[in-house]
This record gives sequence, C-alpha cells and structure tokens, in this order.
Amino acid sequence: MEDYLFRYHLEQCHIVKEKTSYLEILNYSDAAYNTCESHPLLTGDDFENYLQRTGAFSPMKLREGVKLQDGIRLIVQKDAEHADTFAPLHISLRPETYELMLRKWHLPFRAIEGSSIVGPFFWCAHDQDDDDRHLQIIFRKSDVRKKAKTRGWEIMLSYSYKTGITSGFVKGTSSSDIVTSLSHLEACRDQTGHPLLLPMIILSHDLSHKGDTRQRDARDWLRRLENAITMRNEIDEREVYSDFDVDGINRDLVECHSQVLWKRPQAYQEIVKEIKDAMQKFMEYVPEERRTKTLTALHNNMLARLEFYRVKLTGMEHYIHTTLERLHIQRQALYNIMAQKESKLNLEIASQQRRVAHATKRDGTAMKTLSLLGAVFLPGTFMASIFSMTFFDFNVGPNYGDPSDSSGDGAQVSNLLWLYFAVTVPLTLIILVFWYWIDKRREKKYAEEDVEIEKGIDTMEKDILAIMRKKTISKATTWTSGGPLGASKRTILLKKERAPLKEAEDGTYEMV
Repeated sequence: MEDYLFRYHLEQCHIVKEKTSYLEILNYSDAAYNTCESHPLLTGDDFENYLQRTGAFSPMKLREGVKLQDGIRLIVQKDAEHADTFAPLHISLRPETYELMLRKWHLPFRAIEGSSIVGPFFWCAHDQDDDDRHLQIIFRKSDVRKKAKTRGWEIMLSYSYKTGITSGFVKGTSSSDIVTSLSHLEACRDQTGHPLLLPMIILSHDLSHKGDTRQRDARDWLRRLENAITMRNEIDEREVYSDFDVDGINRDLVECHSQVLWKRPQAYQEIVKEIKDAMQKFMEYVPEERRTKTLTALHNNMLARLEFYRVKLTGMEHYIHTTLERLHIQRQALYNIMAQKESKLNLEIASQQRRVAHATKRDGTAMKTLSLLGAVFLPGTFMASIFSMTFFDFNVGPNYGDPSDSSGDGAQVSNLLWLYFAVTVPLTLIILVFWYWIDKRREKKYAEEDVEIEKGIDTMEKDILAIMRKKTISKATTWTSGGPLGASKRTILLKKERAPLKEAEDGTYEMV
C-alpha cells in the first residue's frame, strides 16, 4: 500500500528546480578523523555518489581500532527561490532522484502526501523493518505566497539504530531559519548522535525572542489604541494619536489583532508534545553501546528545554488571551462611538428636515394669503356675474333713443338692488368665518405636531446616549489605569452605572 500511494502521488507532482548541496558531519572514535563538509552537488552523478557513498564520497580508510560512531548526512536546498517550491504536489528533485533518495536512506514515503500541509507539523514513527530499524521524522512549516514569494521549510530525517547515522533532506526559503539552523548544527557537530538535534535547533529558532517581542509590540500598540478610544492614560504624551480618525483607528485595531495571532502558541504546544513522544521512542530502541553518558545528558537537556518551551508557550497563551480580550473591548467601544456619531448625524438630518418643513410651512402661509384674497373677492364676483344678466335694465342702446347716446340717462335700476348686498355680504362673511375656523383648527393640529417633533428630537439623543452608557459602562470595570485621572473616571462611571432609570411619559427611559 505504501509503495502504491507513494507512486500515485509522485506521478502527480510537478517539478521545480532549486540549487542543491550537501552537509556531512561524521564523528569517529578518534576525534582526529571527524569531518564536517558542505559543498554544492552540481551533477546528477554527484548526487547519486553522495547517496550511496561511492566515488569521491567513499568512506575514508581508517587505521585499526578507529570506528564510526555517529553523524548526520543531509541533502540541502537552502534559500529556495521558486514561487511554487512549497505548493501542493511540487517537488524540487527529479522523480527518479527523489525516489532513490527516499529508498536508499529509508526516508518516510508519507512526506510526499504532506506537501499541502501548512504546519507547523511534526510526525515521527518507526519503519516496519525489524532487522534494520529506522526512526523516521517529518517536520515542516509552509504557507501561501506573500508578495509573490514562497515561504516555508521542511526536513525529512531517518535515523539508523545500526550505524547511528541520521540521513535526511532539508529545504527552506530565505525567510526561514534553515541557514541559521544548519550553522547551529555545524557548531554542535559532536552531538549529532541524537536524531532529534536538528528538529530541536529549528524549533528553538522558531520560538526565539522574535515572537515575544512581537507580542510586546502588539501590547504597546494596544495601549495607544486604548488611549485614543477610551482615554486610558498609560502611555507617554509623545505616543498619543494626533487626531481621532475612526477609519485609521479601525485599521490599526485589525492590524494589531493580526499581529497578536502570529505564531499561535497552542500549535507549538502540540509540536512540543510530539517531539517529547519522539524522544521517548528513540530511547526505547537505542542500543546500549550507544547509550553513553554524553547522549543521556544531551537527551535530558533537550527534555528540559522542551519543558521550558511548554511553560513559555503557556505564559504566552495567557498573555495573548488578555490582549485579544482588551482588543475586543476597544473594538466594541469604537463601534459604540461610531454608532453615537451616526445617531448625531441622524439627528442633524432630522433637524435639517424640520427646517425644510418650516420653510414649506412659510410657503404655505403665503398661499394661504392668496386663498384669503380669493375668498374675499370670489363671492362678489360670483354675484356680479348673476346680476349681469337681465336682472337690471339700464336702457342703453339704439332701442331707447339716439344710437349715439350712451349716457344712460334713461337707465332704470330695479328696486331689488338691495338683494345684491343682502346676499353678497352675508355669503362673504360666512365664507370668512368658515375659513377662519378651519385655519385655526389646522394651526392647532400643526402646533401639536411641532411639539411632538421637538420633544422627539430632544429625547432621541438622551435615549441614545443612555443606551451608549449602558453598553460602555460595563467595560469601565476592566480599566486599571493608575493615578487620580483613572480613579476619577472609574468613580464617575460606576456612579452612573448604579443610577436608576426613570420611565418618561413618552415611553422612553432617562437616567436620573
């Protein structure tokens, strides 16, 4: 099954080219024969000769009594540059060369199935060859490209209990600590008898002071944000935000949150646990002749270091949890401030609309005047049109004398002329009284609506501020800022928090 799965994945892999070199550290019973060499592998023949220790890489002749004790032999691809070198189903060796390396050195076939693992990832197990048992290790960490540059590192190791030699493949980009870790390994060349030495070195560089410094910088950034948002006075005056830009502060909150989540401690706590289990597996099968005081002391030292990292990661986990909670509080406070600004904007819009309504009302008053004039003159006009009929006889025209006579001396006025005034005047008065009654009734209604609008605008802001205080006062108990300024803030806010709410006549609540 293992062979089938290995070949199946190998056939799907794409090939990328990377510069390849080797690192060989061998320790003998006579320290004069100890070697530490690192050179490029320029041709395929050099690669195969190094794997099989033939040609220029053949074992040196030793004098009688000198034996090979332990060592480490690595194929190295440091400063990997190809954009897809850590992409899923990509390998940086030819398929036949890659397969030869894994079979010759008893490296884990499962490594090719983990090409898509982002990590950090650590796996360790024994192979199934009881006659020549090997401890196999996979340790890797990779990520997607950043600014079109690949990122990550991986190691595959196999430790032979017969020879004490650790063989493996190491690859890393320039952003990783592989180059520094290999230099560290060369400095510890006399301790290569332990197969977990290189994984421990890589882990120590991955958990260096950079992570602690980043968390401290994030906490310092958080205090500046707390000063800008909730006026917490724990920073120097030179670090205060020059202006309160909501968009800028919101971006800083997101960026600070991202920085806090860098290298999650829980993931590395699992790595520490897995490496401890791997060290226990190694000590169960290591031959007695190799279980020297030096190896035992190194093993115990590495266990103590792992315990140190466990405690360190636990403390960092608590520190990060506190930072994230405080960031959450500041984000909620910022959202409340934004909501308050939005409510004020809505109030301003409402006031502008009210002004427009009043202007419309004034225009309506002008129209009312025109309507009043029409109401005054319309009855007379109406009655004049009636009396312009044959109701009156003015005796003007050729039927009553000289056609050129238009003086109207012969005109006759009906005795019923009083009817015009008797009807027009009362009708006009009735219309004016009716209009006045309707206008007063409308004015009263408009006055009541204006009062309600003004009352709503006045109480709206109070209600919003009361809700804002209710949401934000509970956060005041987390303030630990020292000095009289911080104490006075907490006292005021706690007094407001204990103040009861009184229900107003319009159904709203206001703090008393």
